[in-house]
Amino acid sequence: MIPPPTPRATYRFQFHKDFTFADAEALVPYLDDLGISHLYASPITTARSGSTHGYDVVDPTRINPELGGEEAFRTLVAALRARDMGVIIDIVPNHMGVAGGENAWWNDVLAYGEASEFARYFDIDWREKLVLPILGDPLAKTLASGALKVEQVDGRYVLEAYGEHHLPIRDEHQATAATDDIAALIDRQHYRLASWRVANDELNWRRFFTINDLAGLRAEDPVVFDATHALYFRLYAEGLIDGVRVDHVDGLTDPADYCRRLRARLDSIERPADAPPGPAYIVIEKILADCEPLSTDWGVDGTSGYDFMEQVTALLHAPAGAEPLAKLWADISGRSPDFAPEELRARQELLAWQFHAQHRGCVEAFVALARSTPECDGLTRGMLDRAIERLLWVFPVYRTYGTGDAAPAANAAIRETVRQRIAQFVPPGEGAVVERILAWLAGEGPGDARLAAEAVRKFQQLSAPIAAKAVEDTAFYRYARLLSRNDVGFDAARMSLDIDEFHAAMVERARDWPAAMLATATHDHKRGEDVRARLAVLSELPDLWGARVERWRELAAPFADGVDPADAYMLLQTLFGAWPEGLTAADTKGLSDFARRIVAWQEKALREAKLRSSWEAPDEAYESRCHDLARALLDPERSQAFLDDITAFVARIAPAAAANGLAQVALRYTVPGVPDLYQGREIADLSLVDPDNRRPVDYAYLQASLAVDTPAKMALIRQLLTLRRTHPTVFSEGYYEPIALSGIRADQAIAFRRIGPDAIMLCVIPLRCAERYLDRIDARDWWGDTALASGEPLADLLGERSVSIEMLPANG
Repeated sequence: MIPPPTPRATYRFQFHKDFTFADAEALVPYLDDLGISHLYASPITTARSGSTHGYDVVDPTRINPELGGEEAFRTLVAALRARDMGVIIDIVPNHMGVAGGENAWWNDVLAYGEASEFARYFDIDWREKLVLPILGDPLAKTLASGALKVEQVDGRYVLEAYGEHHLPIRDEHQATAATDDIAALIDRQHYRLASWRVANDELNWRRFFTINDLAGLRAEDPVVFDATHALYFRLYAEGLIDGVRVDHVDGLTDPADYCRRLRARLDSIERPADAPPGPAYIVIEKILADCEPLSTDWGVDGTSGYDFMEQVTALLHAPAGAEPLAKLWADISGRSPDFAPEELRARQELLAWQFHAQHRGCVEAFVALARSTPECDGLTRGMLDRAIERLLWVFPVYRTYGTGDAAPAANAAIRETVRQRIAQFVPPGEGAVVERILAWLAGEGPGDARLAAEAVRKFQQLSAPIAAKAVEDTAFYRYARLLSRNDVGFDAARMSLDIDEFHAAMVERARDWPAAMLATATHDHKRGEDVRARLAVLSELPDLWGARVERWRELAAPFADGVDPADAYMLLQTLFGAWPEGLTAADTKGLSDFARRIVAWQEKALREAKLRSSWEAPDEAYESRCHDLARALLDPERSQAFLDDITAFVARIAPAAAANGLAQVALRYTVPGVPDLYQGREIADLSLVDPDNRRPVDYAYLQASLAVDTPAKMALIRQLLTLRRTHPTVFSEGYYEPIALSGIRADQAIAFRRIGPDAIMLCVIPLRCAERYLDRIDARDWWGDTALASGEPLADLLGERSVSIEMLPANG
C-alpha cells in the first residue's frame, strides 16, 4: 500500500545529535500503533554543530551528519514506508546560520566580498563593508586584549576571534598574513569587525529577527531558490518525503510568489510508482490576525496550526473571567489591566532599540521612492520617518503583501484598523503621509515600480519581526492577566472565543483549508497545552483564584524582598500552571527538579521582558532575588504551608483541568484539518518555553503506557486516530455542521457533525464546566434540560464521559 498524499495525522520529532534518525526509526512501530500516518521532522539539513533545533542551517544541500546523514534518513523512510507511513520535513528558506565559520557560502562572501558568487544569496547593503558584530568590546580594546589572532587552518590563514570565530582572510593577503600588523590586516578585509552592541544601529545586512548569528536569505532570487531547495526537490523526486512545512514564511520578500513557485516545482516532479503520486503537502508557519484571512491562491494546504491553537485555547476560557482577572493583575502589578499599552510600549522600544538600522534603511527606501515621484513633492524625510515609525507601532498584522492577492475586504479591514489605531499618534496635517504609505503597501501608490517594490519589501521585512519580537517575545512576558492567553499567535487582549465564532471558523476551515495543520503544542510554545488547559480553569473561578493568590503572596512575602510584585505574580501563575502531576510537598527531589526548570524559565522571562533585566545586560542581582523566591517557595523546610496549599489547590482543580485537556484533544482530532501531535504530548504536557518544551521524551514509558494502563489523554488520542484510520473520508472530505444546543447549559458544550460520503460523526464536547467538578455535581443534575436541536439530552449523550463521539451511518 501507499500512504495517503495528504497526511491523516502527523507526529512531530525534534531531531538533534542526541535524538537521531535511528532513534526515530525504533519508534516507527509505536507511531503506527498510535495511528499516525506521517512523521513530521524538524529541519534535517546540516545545521551548526551541536544545534538542538536545526534552524541554524549552515548547509542546505545535504542531510545533517549529526542526525545520521542521508543513509540513516533513507533507512528511516524505508521503515515508515513498510507501514504505509510518510514523511513531512520542516524547511528553512528564509535564513542561514553564519556563526562559527561552518557556513561555506558565508565564508566565501567574507573572503571575496561583493565579488563572491554567494553575495547575491544574502541581503547585504554593499555601500560599505559588511559589518560583523561579533566582538565583546570595541575593536581597539579587543586587539589590545589579544583575543584576535591569525591562525592557519587547512593550509590557509584565517582570523581567529576568541577561539570561536574563524574568519577568512583575502587571497591577496595570505602570503603576508602571518607577519602583517593585525590591525592593518583586518582593515583590508571585506568585512568590518565591531562590537556586538553596534548591531542594532549599524548592521548592513538583514538578520533573522534580532539574532546576529542568522543571516537572511534572498529566496526571491531564482539562483538562490534553486540552490537552497535542490535537496528538497531531490528527496521529493525519490519518494523520500511527501511534503514540507515552510518556516517563517513572512520573512521572505514575497511569500505568495515563493509559495506558488514551491508548489509549481514540486507538482512538476514525477514521483516513483511506490510513493504517493502527489500533490505535495505544503503548510506554512504563518501568524494570522483576526482581520487577516490566508489567501487561497498561494498553492499551500494551510498554516502549521498556530491559528487553531489560538482558537481552541480561547474557546476553553470563560469570558466572565476577563474583567476580574484584569483587575487582579492591575492591583498587583500597578500596571494597565489592558494588553494594548504593553504592546504599544514594547513596539516603540523594540523599534528604537533593536531595529534602528532596519528602520533607517526602510525610511531611506521610501525617501528614494518619494523623490522619484512628482506627486510626492513636499514629502520630507522627517514626515516619512514619523509615519513609518507610527505605522510600525500599530500595525495589526505581521505584514502586507502588496501584490493584490489578498481579498479586497481583508485589505480594507486592515487599512481601517490601521487608521483607527494610528490616529492618536499622527502629527497634525500628516495623515496624508500615512495614507500614501498605506497605498504603496497595497500596491496602489504612484512612482517607479522598482523603487516601490524595494520600499515595500523593506517595510514588510521590518513589520514582521517587530510584531514577533515586540508582542510575543516582549509584551507577552510583561502582561499577566492570565498567562494561558499569551502564546505564539494568540491575541492576549481577548480572553475568550464565543462558541458560535468557533463554529464559524471551523466552517470556513472545512471550506477553504480542510488539510491545514491542527496544533496545540509546538517546539515554540510558551506553555504546554495542559498548562494552558489548567490555567484556563481560572477564567471560570476568578474569585477563588484571587483568594488563593492573596494567601500565597502572604506566604511568599518573607522571600520576596526586592522582587517586583508583577514578576512574583507571574511566578505564582507559572508554579500553579506547570505543577507536575503527582508532585507532593514531601518529594524533595521532585521539588528540586521543578525548581531548576522554573529558574530557567524565570531567567528567560525576565530577560525577554526587558524591564528589569535583558539578554544584552543581565541584572544578575535582580534575577538572583527572583530565583531565590522561586527556590524558597519550593523548599519544604521554608515553605511547607505554601506547598501544602498549592498542592491542595492543584488537586482540587485537576478534574476541571483534565476535562479542558480532553476537550482540546477531542477538537484537535475531529474538526477539519490534519492533527499534529508534538513529541511526547500523548500524556500531560506541563512544559514551559524552550528549552523546557524540547526536553528528552521518555518513549519507553509512552510505549508501555500505550500497551497497559493507558492514560485518559493517550487513550482518547488513540481512539480518535483509529476513527481517522477506519473512516478517512469523514475527515478528509466531510463538511462541518454546527449543532445548536438548548437548555440551562447550552453555552457550556459544543456540538457538531462531520458529514462524510459514507458516515457521519457526531461530537459533543463539554466546555467551561469547572463548577461541576469542584462541587462534584452529578452529570444528570448538571446538564438538566440541555439538549441537542434534535432533542437528544446531553445527560444521556455524555453521562460521566468527558466527551461523546459517535460514528453513524451516512443515512443515520
